[in-house]
Amino acid sequence: MHIETTHATRYWQKLSNGKVQCDLCPRFCHLREGQRGLCFVRANRDGKIVLTTYGLSSGFCIDPIEKKPLNHFFPGTSVLSFGTAGCNLACKFCQNWDISKSREIHTLADSASPDTIARVAQEHGCTSIAYTYNDPVIFLEYAIDVASACRERGIQSVAVTAGYVCDEPRREFFRYMDAANIDLKAFSEDFYWRLTKGHLQPVLDTLLYLKHETDVWFEITTLLIPGENDSEKELDQMTAWIVENLGPEVPVHFTAFHPDWKMLDKPNTPAETLTQARTIALKNGLHYAYTGNVFDADGQSTYCHQCGRKLIDRNWYVLAHWNLTPEGHCRFCGTPCAGHFEAAPGDWGARRQPIRISM
Repeated sequence: MHIETTHATRYWQKLSNGKVQCDLCPRFCHLREGQRGLCFVRANRDGKIVLTTYGLSSGFCIDPIEKKPLNHFFPGTSVLSFGTAGCNLACKFCQNWDISKSREIHTLADSASPDTIARVAQEHGCTSIAYTYNDPVIFLEYAIDVASACRERGIQSVAVTAGYVCDEPRREFFRYMDAANIDLKAFSEDFYWRLTKGHLQPVLDTLLYLKHETDVWFEITTLLIPGENDSEKELDQMTAWIVENLGPEVPVHFTAFHPDWKMLDKPNTPAETLTQARTIALKNGLHYAYTGNVFDADGQSTYCHQCGRKLIDRNWYVLAHWNLTPEGHCRFCGTPCAGHFEAAPGDWGARRQPIRISM
């Protein structure tokens, strides 16, 4: 069994009452000696905030990049995915609760140094590595060190995150990321507070920062929950905001909810709801809108926003027709497709390959 680590962190301050305040995320946890934050992995040890899961992981797996989901970041390539434990949001509907809600160190079955992870990713031919399963913001120091080691080997870094982070650590974290998928859980403060115990504005701030102050490629995912965030009005407001503030080229993924964790009273999301959301997004001017977690080849394929022809044919992460030029333009009309593309698609397909890594 692994023992917890105590890796130094930077984003905290001492309070006059003897507690320590964590300044990593907008939760600003006030911790007494020995106490952990809501995220579980950051704790007060000897009057300082330390990361207790540095070098520890809940597991490693090689996935298709489309599973993150990223449809415009080197399609068809493989990505080495890993996470730790814990989360700084408290989503009642968490679809990955066994990892993100874990309060047990034994969840962390694997251990690996940043250099080891980078080497293994290279040996397996992975184009990128994804910090996922739980939110990488909470293990920022570990993620940054892994990203630095990967960058030295020419491997891209992908953050799969809810974007719930303060300004200064946000800037440091994304300096090391090449791409991100931001989980925009809804477009109402009521939803965020009632169902995640967080707030909407910090997530919007992260999206605005990525668009206007970085070169990080990012896509957005919204899990549609029946009766909670799937109304036509909210979807219209959200997608209109994205077009106005982030531009029409940001890909948006609408994915299907299934009952889980503390929200077992809601039904699965009907496929029609996802299709309707995609229609609203395209009507509002988004160039790329996708459906996920359902069988929908049309809703998962990429189309040229100019001529309407199919550019990338997708079916459950498997790519078929590829109608992009080596420069990433539509082969039919020459219009550029937003994103990062190689001259030819990768051939990883839908495979999922768990691997074990040790120090």
